[in-house]
Amino acid sequence: MKKLDLRKELKYLYQPSSKKIEIVKVPKFKFVMVDGKVEKWKSPGTSPAFAEAMQALYGISYTLKFTSKLEEKNPIDYPVMALEGLWWIENGTFDIAKPGNWRWTVMIMQPAHITEAMFESAVHKVVEKRGDSPSLAKVRFESFEEGLCAQTMHIGPYATEPATVARMQAFMKENGLRDRVGLGGKHHEIYLGDPRKADPAKLKTVLRHPVEKA
Repeated sequence: MKKLDLRKELKYLYQPSSKKIEIVKVPKFKFVMVDGKVEKWKSPGTSPAFAEAMQALYGISYTLKFTSKLEEKNPIDYPVMALEGLWWIENGTFDIAKPGNWRWTVMIMQPAHITEAMFESAVHKVVEKRGDSPSLAKVRFESFEEGLCAQTMHIGPYATEPATVARMQAFMKENGLRDRVGLGGKHHEIYLGDPRKADPAKLKTVLRHPVEKA
């Protein structure tokens, strides 16, 4: 059986240094995705819709993993990738410190050999096992190409992310780059720790912003 580990192959995108800001070009990858928004008076950590979307994504992603592993021809085993979130607002200026009006896309990357037919079968299996839900009804399988980005590893609680984003923006300015968040781009977080279990001071989150030449 073939073993595939995208975490190792894509280490430059999923394990950046926390000590510096890096410029990377992110190619096109396949994702399972769900869109939603933070409910009024909620935060991402207390949003029922966000929690339901995560459950749907992990259910489908693990079903795809086991389907791939049990294929009669060319079975492939691989670890499920980290949860990722794209964050933005529809009107006004995006402010990392004010999550009350955020919209989101949560997603999990899938290996290149995963097909639309495999995805549709996985959704059907999850619905049969767990029952339908708004997130399972909205989940989609599509490609996403982020292009030129600035990124770094944020270590610590989510509440301290604004300071790391400020470092990223200072780096962009010094290097003749414009932050595209709010200009068609989205604030991107990749969650490498479980906030329910990890010490908040040790949480690791990749922060990534699309950029362009100023």
